[in-house]
This record gives sequence, structure tokens and C-alpha cells, in this order.
Amino acid sequence: MHSRTSPGGDRDAAAQSTREIIELLEVLWSRGRDATPTAPASSSQLRVLYALDRNEGINLRTLGEVLSSAPSSVSRMCDRLHALGFIRRSPSSSSRRELELRLTSRGESYLRDLRARRERALLETISNMTVEDRAALARGLAGLCRAVEDTSPKSGERGGSAVETA
Repeated sequence: MHSRTSPGGDRDAAAQSTREIIELLEVLWSRGRDATPTAPASSSQLRVLYALDRNEGINLRTLGEVLSSAPSSVSRMCDRLHALGFIRRSPSSSSRRELELRLTSRGESYLRDLRARRERALLETISNMTVEDRAALARGLAGLCRAVEDTSPKSGERGGSAVETA
């Protein structure tokens, strides 16, 4: 076991704190579902929308890899999101056999609204923190995001671990 003052101990403490905050956020999200419902999209469909927001113009195969989902599941989710008017499929500029997936303006608006409602719900809790704690939280989360980006597979790469937000 590592000491809390060793580099490994700091890493272990950070991992434990991050796990705890994720669990806390899951509880807060559950409490706030009535205040911030995701309808008409399911949580699985939200993962698709988030992935398309970050990787505009990807094809079904790549989306399946990003989500670690079976092609048939991804295709059904995209069918539903297309029916809702949240995504569009267009011919790929690089291959006539592939379709590119993109968010529509309605899909972008839906994500913007959902994110704004969730942020308002979080602001209530965050406003109870001290200024110093809020600054430390912002720095820590920015560092975590950079670390996730550094360890996520780059476009076209295989392996690694893709992280999805829901």
C-alpha cells in the first residue's frame, strides 16, 4: 500500500476521490431526473448524441467502436434519433458506401437545453462551496479531462479506453 504522501498514494487518493464524486453525481442525477428529464431520448441515445457532438461526421462502425456497442444496437439507436429529428445521415465525402452521422440543429438545441438544465441543478450545490473549493474543483476537473483525452484513442486508433459521458 502506498503512503498518501508518495506519488502513488496521491494517485490512489485522487482515484478514490474521483470514484466517490462520480457516485455522488449519480445520486444527484437520480434525484434531479424529474427536474432534468432526458425525454424523448434514452440514456443510451444520449451517449450517441454526446459522441456525435464530439465526433461530428463519423460513420456507424466508428460510432459503434466509440460506444463499445454492437452495430445493430447503434443502428437502431440512430434510427430512433433520426426519427426524432436529432441526427441526420449524409453520404460520406470519402466513401460512397458509408454514411456520415451528424447532429441536426434540433439535436444540438436538445443537448444545449439538457446541459443548461443540468448545470442549473448543479449550481445549487456548487454555490454552497467556498470560492477556494470551487476553484480547486475546476482545476481538478480540468486536469481530469486532460488526462482522459490523453489516454483516449485518437481518431483511427484502436485500443485504449474511450470515455463516454452520459
